Amino acid sequence: MKVVWVNGCFDVLHRGHMELFKFAKSKGDYLIVGIDTDRRVRETKGSSRPVNSQEDRKFFLEGIRFVDEVVFFDSSVELCNLIMSKQPDCMIVGSDWEDKRVVGSQYATELIFFDRVGDYSTTKLLENK
Repeated sequence: MKVVWVNGCFDVLHRGHMELFKFAKSKGDYLIVGIDTDRRVRETKGSSRPVNSQEDRKFFLEGIRFVDEVVFFDSSVELCNLIMSKQPDCMIVGSDWEDKRVVGSQYATELIFFDRVGDYSTTKLLENK
């Protein structure tokens, strides 16, 4: 079984997220999605986020047919440890990370960069509400 890993906030789901999950699932048999805890989202995105609680975000993600498992992480160390314990065959990250250090990528057999689909962005969606 080929295991694929993606991670992020996934606060307000949009088509870009669905395209990412669809692409990720096409690369393997079992897709694990790591999501930031509410505390971590507030730390990285600001006090007005997340819009949806971590439990609600997990519930939504588990309802997506491409997603097989959802796990929480609260720090970069915890994220790295999760990836190390899951030992994914493939890790998918946004292409905006190509020239940056990708936490936990050393524990994945393959690292694939995913190009953003269209101009979808949770931050932009929230700014335009």
